[in-house]
Amino acid sequence: MIGPDKRKLYPNEKLKTVCYISNLPDRPNVEIGEYTYYSDNKKSPEKFYDYIEHHYEFLGDKLIIGKFCAIAEGIKFIMNGANHKMDGITTYPFNIFAGGWEEFTPTVEQLPFKGDTVIGNDVWIGQNVTIMPGIEVGDGAIIAAGSIVTKDVSPYTIVGGNPARVIKKRFSEETIEILLELKWWDWDIEKISRNINFLTNMDIDALKEFLDKDKKE
Repeated sequence: MIGPDKRKLYPNEKLKTVCYISNLPDRPNVEIGEYTYYSDNKKSPEKFYDYIEHHYEFLGDKLIIGKFCAIAEGIKFIMNGANHKMDGITTYPFNIFAGGWEEFTPTVEQLPFKGDTVIGNDVWIGQNVTIMPGIEVGDGAIIAAGSIVTKDVSPYTIVGGNPARVIKKRFSEETIEILLELKWWDWDIEKISRNINFLTNMDIDALKEFLDKDKKE
């Protein structure tokens, strides 16, 4: 058993609402890990790039998404191009209109810049989630449906709400440290396939034993 073909846009031909988005055509400043999928029951999941908003190549900010993430419909990634200059009396963007106002176009350096948006590995993003510019979501995190994420999310943490707040940690700090060391998403697919039962359950003693054995191999 070696799992589905990671090179296929639709790894399950009977399920056309889910696609591996790493197989979409390349887009500048977007990096997507293998086996990460986008699910959309209303529109084609091939429209994923439509939900990366205000993403302008000249600004240089990146959207980076790790491996084995599950992204539900309604996702919105708001990128740095949405930002307005905020240190003047008004935030109104006169420069985007004609009639001479364009001469007041701010430089890139004058605009707020939050940096890259980075989604870790094994992240589950529920329906209708909005992620603001420059956010970092740690490995194994869960973002509840309808959330607006305005702050970084720690690994293996569940957040929800508007703005999203911590609901709880998925596991103890000790277990989280072990999982971050395990980094199962970096295993080859044959090893992952052999250990699916292990990965879909949580037994802390078995986890410690597995990690110790893995280090010795």
